[in-house]
Amino acid sequence: MCSGKIYDRAEDADIDITKSVDLVANLFNRKSSFYTERQLFPYVKESELRLDLMPKIKNMAITHHPKHPWKNMTDMEILKSAGLYEEDKIKGTEGFNLASVLLLGTDDVIRSCAPAYVTDALLRKENLDRYDDRLMVSTNLIESHDLLMGFIEKHTLDKFFLIGDQRVSVRSWIARELVSNILIHREYASAFPAKIVIENDKIYTENWNRALRYGKIDPENFTPYPKNPIIARFFVNIGLSDQLGSGVRNLYKYTKIYSGQEPELIEGDVFKTIIPLNNPTTNSPTNVVEKMGELLTDVESDFLEKIKHYFENNEWINTLTASELSDKSVTSVKRYLKKLSDFKILEAQGNTKNRLYRLNKTE
Repeated sequence: MCSGKIYDRAEDADIDITKSVDLVANLFNRKSSFYTERQLFPYVKESELRLDLMPKIKNMAITHHPKHPWKNMTDMEILKSAGLYEEDKIKGTEGFNLASVLLLGTDDVIRSCAPAYVTDALLRKENLDRYDDRLMVSTNLIESHDLLMGFIEKHTLDKFFLIGDQRVSVRSWIARELVSNILIHREYASAFPAKIVIENDKIYTENWNRALRYGKIDPENFTPYPKNPIIARFFVNIGLSDQLGSGVRNLYKYTKIYSGQEPELIEGDVFKTIIPLNNPTTNSPTNVVEKMGELLTDVESDFLEKIKHYFENNEWINTLTASELSDKSVTSVKRYLKKLSDFKILEAQGNTKNRLYRLNKTE
């Protein structure tokens, strides 16, 4: 503060933020050790929480961790264990905090305690000036997660890939990380509306942020820190999110599989995530080989490394040649090649005895 004005440092510049309530609040939040999710609301009653969701929540926790301690707890014991009911030893007050209201509050109590809270999901493919479809979500975070997942799944192409022995919807994994991140890692004290926008070539999200650094996040060189640790732990407990920091790595991993490109995660007062949807080199043999490497088990990846150079100079390969190149038994190689052929990463031709395989350039 200088001469009655409030300034915030942005790289090499000092920005006058005196007249912006949101920017001043964000500066305070960055400098403060207090998390707004811990703000107490002593007058919020149990009847204003969606305790009808607790059986579902408990079941999700047990499914994720069969020996989860919540299994034998009452609803109130779970809420206290999760940090959703607290005591302020300094002020001598106790009650449900903002995290509990956001996670489990009725729509009415959420509007009362966090009147600016909303997540705006938009589809912009035909009408780029406005939108083709819109979903404004302002209910509790548990149901918000399902609603936003449904919106993304409704308006994006599903692509299934073989990871290990499982056929996996990579689109669902990307949507899971986007939705969890925008619900967990935003600053709920701000009136800035969080957005999920689906366009022809990308999905991007924006939310107000309690930034400690600015710029693009490098997955190889970043230190994760919690924005709302109580909400984050709750999501981890019920299997809607992984441990802190894994979301960035997962987005990089699954976006590369889905589109062959890298996401962008840009941290600032507004946190922005950009997920490319289209792969400009989908049909190139090199890309297919790289994609295969992402999807195979360790043993199969070793097999791939030993035969992929063969595809650079030869169109077709048979089982015996693949066995000799990879030093694997014919029985194992048949299994590997059939797996890749079933999933249409390889194209098979001929009968069982004389079958040939090549990279499927149409996928």
